[in-house]
Amino acid sequence: MRDQAGLRRARRLGIGAVVVIALAGMNGPWLYRFGTERYHQYVINKPEYKAANGHWEIVEFPRRYRQDTIHAVLLHTGKVLLVAGSGNNQDNFDAKKFDSRIWDPVKGTVKKVPTPKDLFCTGHTQLANGNILIAGGTKRYEKLKGDVTKAGGLMIVHNENPDKPITLPAGTRFTGKANGRTFVSKDPVLVPRAKKVFDRGTGRFLRNDPGLGRIYVEAQRSGSRYETGTQDNYRIQGLTGVDARNTYGIAQKLALDKKDFQGIRDAYEFDPVAERYIKVDPMNEARWYPTLTTLSDGRILSVSGLDDIGQLVPGKNEIFDPTTRKWAYTPKIRQFPTYPALFLLQNGKLFYSGSNAGYGPDDVGREPGVWDVASNRFTKLPGLSDANMMETSGTVLLPPAQNERFLVIGGGGVGESKLSSRRTRVVDLKAGNPHFVDGPSLEKGTRYPQSSILPDDSVLVSGGSEDYRGRGDSNIHQARLYDPAANTFKRVADPLVGRNYHSGSILLPDGRVMFFGSDSLYGDKANTKPGTFEQRIEIYTPPYLYRGARPSLAGGPRTIARGASGTFTSRHASAIRKVRMIRPSASTHVTDVDQRSIALDFKSSGDRITVTVPKNRNLVQSGWYMLFADDDQGTPSKAQWVKVP
Repeated sequence: MRDQAGLRRARRLGIGAVVVIALAGMNGPWLYRFGTERYHQYVINKPEYKAANGHWEIVEFPRRYRQDTIHAVLLHTGKVLLVAGSGNNQDNFDAKKFDSRIWDPVKGTVKKVPTPKDLFCTGHTQLANGNILIAGGTKRYEKLKGDVTKAGGLMIVHNENPDKPITLPAGTRFTGKANGRTFVSKDPVLVPRAKKVFDRGTGRFLRNDPGLGRIYVEAQRSGSRYETGTQDNYRIQGLTGVDARNTYGIAQKLALDKKDFQGIRDAYEFDPVAERYIKVDPMNEARWYPTLTTLSDGRILSVSGLDDIGQLVPGKNEIFDPTTRKWAYTPKIRQFPTYPALFLLQNGKLFYSGSNAGYGPDDVGREPGVWDVASNRFTKLPGLSDANMMETSGTVLLPPAQNERFLVIGGGGVGESKLSSRRTRVVDLKAGNPHFVDGPSLEKGTRYPQSSILPDDSVLVSGGSEDYRGRGDSNIHQARLYDPAANTFKRVADPLVGRNYHSGSILLPDGRVMFFGSDSLYGDKANTKPGTFEQRIEIYTPPYLYRGARPSLAGGPRTIARGASGTFTSRHASAIRKVRMIRPSASTHVTDVDQRSIALDFKSSGDRITVTVPKNRNLVQSGWYMLFADDDQGTPSKAQWVKVP
């Protein structure tokens, strides 16, 4: 009996072994992946690995606070304003569901903020008083060609009367003289009066140049038979007498083609203390995808964008005065693609790198150069490699800002092109003959690279995708630290989350970097499933925070004027090797023209550090800054907030 029982046990064990072996064979790849992943986690969490490469962690908000974050701004309270608006979601737009959040990265709290308009694809920048200027947004979502049911397009309204402007209400009808078709305006339009032109030498009257107004019109009924194929003149129904003789419309093809997004004129200041939006005077032009850049005198320049009829704003740039909270046109016209990267230089002019994020003709405003806004003179800069792939590239003012060197990273072809660039380019604007030279190459062609200046003068470059909006599962899970002095990249820990379109990064006051957003067009490699918006926040802790104790920095004034000094205390004062003042970021669509790191002269004595702020107001723009002190190991202190009046 014992022998039979033993045989039964042996048989059961044998069968069990076969089953285990069979299961292992079936699940071998899973077991391998499981083991590999566990080993990978073990490696990246080792202290020596973190000290060399840094570390990533994911932050997930409670479900009721999640949103499709498009814009992020660091506030002088240390919190982060996260703006979605409708979040590239037509249903949210139709329901007027517009979102903003305030996130406290120290306490981990999230707060909903009432959002008055659709601030999806707005422009934003830091103001001298610490408020955030936000201008533009979305009036209408795009309609793809198959979704357009009524023929429509741009109508240019001409007013040849030099004595008065004319206003046409929404619902005005335009009837073609040749085609006989009638189209209706969607909004009111003010058409300025004609301008009298005289001969400069003799003073003799030459002609009237008509005033021009632009308006979107569409057919009264659906169907392709209401399309027009060529340009036509249009008489305006309801006008009589002089107005009827002097006012008319001209339109090119009015068709069932795709209709682009339309912008809004609305502008707001966000108050970081009250944590609310404050309405200010609207812009003169509606703008969707505009860039806001601080000028020499502290006023804010608003450039580019799609207007309220979905056309690229025709070079009509305007300036916001923070004192009056009103807008005024610049005297000259200059056109750029949407979200152009424009940086204030120490001579008061603006540097345009050629980086932009999306809309506009491929032959208008894409060459890099230095722009004098007052005179409208534009000096082109040569040497830019992959010049046809600057859309969705990133540009950063390398630290310290005094050196006036810029790094231009990656990029792609215009529109939905599959082209992407591995290039980085460096330009030194203090050189005798400034021109672009190639920097170290990226491993892959990279659209939408995120870049953040760090307190140790390195630049973190991360993420992006090889193809348009991550098409073909092309997100790049890589990060590098760029050394401006050596002009080299160092590969560091890989991010856990892919980031492409609608993503960005922000340096936090504790020296870590937060990443937000990503809006993949598709959800699979075959491009058959729709993509989902990435709502998780990811935090990168750089290697310098794994090297032991960081230097302390405390006390000191809250305000330091340009050219003045302030004294702080530190138990590690004798070990401090550099002091940097970093302007907080306002990031969207690979565009962050606010961030800059300024080197401060300093002296140490005992436990005191006395820093001096440079005098140049174009270098040191008025407003709030994070003040970091780095020790002899390159480890920064936590930031002290300092305001430059």
